[in-house]
Amino acid sequence: MPQSVQQGIFRSAGLISAAGLISAAVLLSRVAGLLREMVLAALFGAGYLYDAFLIGFRIPNLTRDLFAEGALSSAFVPVFTRQLRLEGKEAAARLSNLVATALVFVVGVICLLGVIFAPQLVGLLASGFAEVPGKFELAVTLTRVMFPFLLLVALAAQAMGVLNACGRFGVPALSSTFFNVGSLGFGLLLGYAAGPWLGISPLVAMAWGVVFGGALQLAWQLPSLAREGFRFHPQADLRDPALRQILAMMGPAILGNAAVQVNVMVNTRFASQITNAAGEVINGPVSWLAYAFRFMQLPLGLFGVAIASATLPTISRSAADGNIPEFRHTLARSLGMVFLLTIPSAAGLAVLGESIIGAVYEWGRFEAADTRQTALALACYSLGLTGYAALKVLAPAFYALSDARTPMLVSVLSIAVNYAAASSLVKIAGLGHLGLALSTSTVALVGSAVMLAVMRRRISRIEGRALLSSVAKITAASLAMAAVCLASSRLLHLLLVWPKAAQLADIAFSIPLGLLVFAAVCRLSRLPEWDAAWAAIGAPLARRLRRQRATLD
Repeated sequence: MPQSVQQGIFRSAGLISAAGLISAAVLLSRVAGLLREMVLAALFGAGYLYDAFLIGFRIPNLTRDLFAEGALSSAFVPVFTRQLRLEGKEAAARLSNLVATALVFVVGVICLLGVIFAPQLVGLLASGFAEVPGKFELAVTLTRVMFPFLLLVALAAQAMGVLNACGRFGVPALSSTFFNVGSLGFGLLLGYAAGPWLGISPLVAMAWGVVFGGALQLAWQLPSLAREGFRFHPQADLRDPALRQILAMMGPAILGNAAVQVNVMVNTRFASQITNAAGEVINGPVSWLAYAFRFMQLPLGLFGVAIASATLPTISRSAADGNIPEFRHTLARSLGMVFLLTIPSAAGLAVLGESIIGAVYEWGRFEAADTRQTALALACYSLGLTGYAALKVLAPAFYALSDARTPMLVSVLSIAVNYAAASSLVKIAGLGHLGLALSTSTVALVGSAVMLAVMRRRISRIEGRALLSSVAKITAASLAMAAVCLASSRLLHLLLVWPKAAQLADIAFSIPLGLLVFAAVCRLSRLPEWDAAWAAIGAPLARRLRRQRATLD
């Protein structure tokens, strides 16, 4: 192997190790999230009740993405990292307190307004609910219960940014696990143990569980913050240069993230209005899309978000030092790893989606028809998985370069792309909720392509030839994997009569078989990203297993 390639592999090992740690924590979180979704699917199915719950949760969740995990994280982490690196921990702690104080005031006011104007928000997001008796009113009640979740998760997102900047990735990545476990456990306890005595329905109890889970997500990170020397003390100083820089970057970032939220609102509104052949509003499209996107979030969180979280502090330091060659190499290696992990994931979700969804969700009130509709939506969503993950890496890279304008413009462009795609695919082509999933994928692919082209011009080059070569090899390996998985899946469903047994056997056999095929093709094609992943994760694991075997012998 050429020396330059070897050096690139070992430079990538630290990044991959950090991303691997985050991925392990995110995997635990996603498993807990799936457990929570399984319980909700069994209890409430995919229709009237869960549609209302999703809208109630989605409204504060949209503002969370807008202010907390979107604009705040993108603007806060680069500035905080620079402050910590150049001026020391005391100045960084002061900045952290200034930001937290501002969050409590601003987001607290937003929560109060959200509770007051919940009927108007539900009407804006899901106008079709008014056509179904009681559905609109239920969604309003659930929205009011869950809105305080926004403040808790905003503070948790800031805590995550501080810990990541300090090189602590595991604890913040595990925080969402505590949200999932806490919200489910508290919701079940309140709904089925205390609920009958308090007059609280199980669905409303689950909404209160969301608020409790948000509090637990924040509380889990506080001891680690204290160990790093960061304790919250209310401070206010609007003249602070670092705070003003964060606010200046958050303005375009909010506008950019607002475009994403507008797309979600447009698609949710379309979904709430989908009708059957008789012109009656259907209960289910909102739930089918949400259940499908939950599976999209598994590889997106494991790979896209994990790599982005590990990359952002590194490229922020490179940008602060003016080291563009290091910035360029880190970004290119991160994108290469995103492609290595998400392209085969998309192929696997498209081919095995129905078995996976059936095995996980098809219990209780979640029926086989719901499984089919959710799997079709998942196949459409999977087309945009790589684009979504690439955006998770590219957008923060622009913020690290103090460029909030480019992500904002790309996001605003996405509004036009999404509306044109959604309206044509749903209203003209008549694809229903599948058209909405396809429009979401279209937005992700177009946005990532535009942002990559702009970044290439911004930093002169981005190791494009190497990335294209890697994408070609990864795609070939993914197609081989998909063909084998499809053949295996169909054979198992023919041999096993009981659907649930076929679904479970498909997962247990086809997924490992597909992974072996993918790994073999990557190894034969001498894919650099595969070698880097093996050097960071596979080789140390193999050495550990050999040592354990030698000890046993």
